[in-house]
Amino acid sequence: MKKAKILCVCGSGVVSSSMIAAKLKEKLKERGYDVDTYETSPPSVETALSTGTFDIIACISPVIGEFGVPKVNAVGMLTGISEDQVIEDCIKILEAK
Repeated sequence: MKKAKILCVCGSGVVSSSMIAAKLKEKLKERGYDVDTYETSPPSVETALSTGTFDIIACISPVIGEFGVPKVNAVGMLTGISEDQVIEDCIKILEAK
């Protein structure tokens, strides 16, 4: 299995980001990825990124600024609408590494 590390970002850094983290782990596992996730809020993104290297920032709240890590709009993982597109976006980024 390939490894991936994803930073999941929601407004408070707790509930919604934990939900998308669980879904991303499950869906990407089906595609051959062992995913580690870390949940945070938008103001704490820079601090979280200082703790290690991430492959993707999966956002359901706006993350302002560029951090050298590709961002994916992960709202679809929360709403259930366009979940497959979110996964495809993640796969595309991971395969390009």
